[in-house]
Amino acid sequence: MASLLSRLATAAVLAFAACGAIADDGAPRAGGRLNRIVSMNLCADELLLRLAGRERIASVTWLAADPRGSTVAREAAGLLQNHGLAEEIAGLEPDLVLAGVYTTRTAVGLIRRFGLPVVEVGSPGDFDALRAEIRRVAAAIGGVERGEGLIAELDAGLAAATPKRPTGLRALVMRPNALTVSPGSFGDAIIRQAGLVNVAAELGRGGAGQVPLEVAALAYADLIVMDEEDGAPSLATAILHHPVLKRLAGEGRLVTIPNRLWTCPGPQAAEVIRRLANAADSRKATR
Repeated sequence: MASLLSRLATAAVLAFAACGAIADDGAPRAGGRLNRIVSMNLCADELLLRLAGRERIASVTWLAADPRGSTVAREAAGLLQNHGLAEEIAGLEPDLVLAGVYTTRTAVGLIRRFGLPVVEVGSPGDFDALRAEIRRVAAAIGGVERGEGLIAELDAGLAAATPKRPTGLRALVMRPNALTVSPGSFGDAIIRQAGLVNVAAELGRGGAGQVPLEVAALAYADLIVMDEEDGAPSLATAILHHPVLKRLAGEGRLVTIPNRLWTCPGPQAAEVIRRLANAADSRKATR
């Protein structure tokens, strides 16, 4: 414990000495450059790896290197990994820490108490909010030009993937533990961008909404959207193998999307939209 407190105290002193380059809102002051940035949340990892060169990144979470859930596994390879613990982060003596809004509040609070500057990466609910969040984080880490480039990449992907007109088809997302994408979420924005109607909105599922199997069957959606199998069975995914859903899938309604494309808002959303739009075209052709 004494060793840990010593390390935290040292990190706090170093952070205080470096804070001349940091404004009160966590953004770099004019002329300041952040060369030791740490992220402690997968969505922060993805944004950081897209907005900053590897030489400026001190550490990302272990999740960033897992290709099952990360879209930046290749970029994260070889970087020092952390598990989002306050003592880990402080010991890295970062210039700036990127946390998520759902990152453990105790850890974030401790990091702030020891004087380390923190920028929290938000959870945008639509594409306009995503563009604003990219610009905010890019400004905070001193990567404005890369931020605009990332937004241009996002917009080009959306332009190529978005259908010219709404299909009117109804899509129900069924994820592990029967979770769906609720109205107002980024997943809901993806469904709508693909020209589809989110059945969860019709069902009144808000927050971390769940859809019981009976409700899913009676909703009779045109498309059932599930996570692509990764070969790891679990209790959470058991419902996705129920005979009722298998029957619906057998009627040509099933769309599978890799989990990593849904996890965090980013330019990968265009690929989800493309897959959904293609599935809708195929479904219309067989009706």
